[in-house]
Amino acid sequence: MLKSQVGYSTNKDSYTSGVETARAATKNFPNYKLGFIFTSVKNNLKEVVKGIKSVTDMPIIGCTSSNGIIVPDGYINSEDGYTGILSLDDVNMTVGVAYHEAGNNPRNIGRKVAIAAVEDAKTTRAPSYFCMIASPKEEEEYLMGIQDVIGRVPMFGGSAADDDVSEKWQIICNDKVFNDGVVVAFFYTDNEIVTAYDGCYRETRNIGIITEVKDDRTLATIDGISALKKYANWTNSTKESLIGKNLLKTSITKPLGVKDPLGNLTVVRHPMFGIDQGTRTMTDDEIKLGNKVVENTAIIQLESTIDELIDATGDTLKKLRRSLYREPACYVLMHCGGRRLAINDRISEVHKQLLKEAKGVPFIAAFTFGEYGYDEHSANICGGLMLSFTAFGKE
Repeated sequence: MLKSQVGYSTNKDSYTSGVETARAATKNFPNYKLGFIFTSVKNNLKEVVKGIKSVTDMPIIGCTSSNGIIVPDGYINSEDGYTGILSLDDVNMTVGVAYHEAGNNPRNIGRKVAIAAVEDAKTTRAPSYFCMIASPKEEEEYLMGIQDVIGRVPMFGGSAADDDVSEKWQIICNDKVFNDGVVVAFFYTDNEIVTAYDGCYRETRNIGIITEVKDDRTLATIDGISALKKYANWTNSTKESLIGKNLLKTSITKPLGVKDPLGNLTVVRHPMFGIDQGTRTMTDDEIKLGNKVVENTAIIQLESTIDELIDATGDTLKKLRRSLYREPACYVLMHCGGRRLAINDRISEVHKQLLKEAKGVPFIAAFTFGEYGYDEHSANICGGLMLSFTAFGKE
């Protein structure tokens, strides 16, 4: 039977923060198999890891979270940093973990990290489920490489984050801390694992065809018109108000989305940066997105209110809980850091929603810069401004 517990600390000494967190997360756990760790860019992560390893040899994977984490005790954030771990304990579960730093061929790196995780599990089989955590850059390519090796095994995960999109994010795998690359955990278990993956945005009637894309993530034109101009028209904004990082915050409640081929899932594409080419032509002003888009496919303008973003957390966890056939042991919740930015000082309302729907089951929520998952019969997909909520069943 799978058991889980959460430990956290806001001790200003990073080593002590790791010690306190690990002690709480592994107390009376003789068969721990993995710890999901989420911590602050304000911490010295190498010292955090040293503190953890002074207490336990439990494998850990995770990353820095944007401006806090949420655990059953509340929203945890501090000027001195924070560390949180959710641990899994199950004598019958096998977990293989592996990492690889970024390089010239991310798809091949995905293949390598998958092979290494299978070897770490001391098996030759594909896992029943896996988690991927990566830097917010080449997630789709890492995922393709992993699936080249193990096939379309269901997955969840998220991208490392920092507090201000300054690329200070870090990834953790056991005693390794690095800025750019990917880490995975492969789960070999008969226990139920289920993911609810959704943006919970409403679709508007603003729909266009992507007619030009540069380098996978730069949306140049929609219907042959400047993407930034089209987006400004759709959202009743001016192009000038969307230049640079101004677009990132504006688009949290008015993002873009693409549908999976079956229409079951609308995956959010977060407009991150408005690019002004400095000319007056119709096709010059572009949008830098958080994830890949493809030419000759439809893109939709989505919308939400802050109230709806908050309510979506409770609704998604409730949906996840009801999708389980058996009793849950824990929840690992990837909540977009951009959504948290928009929710801002109402974040305690998110904690109340999660606490209510978790019904006493341990959970940890991290604020990521990308979220991964699937819905019903969709493929595994990487998105932004999403919720990727995963439940581990007790058996």
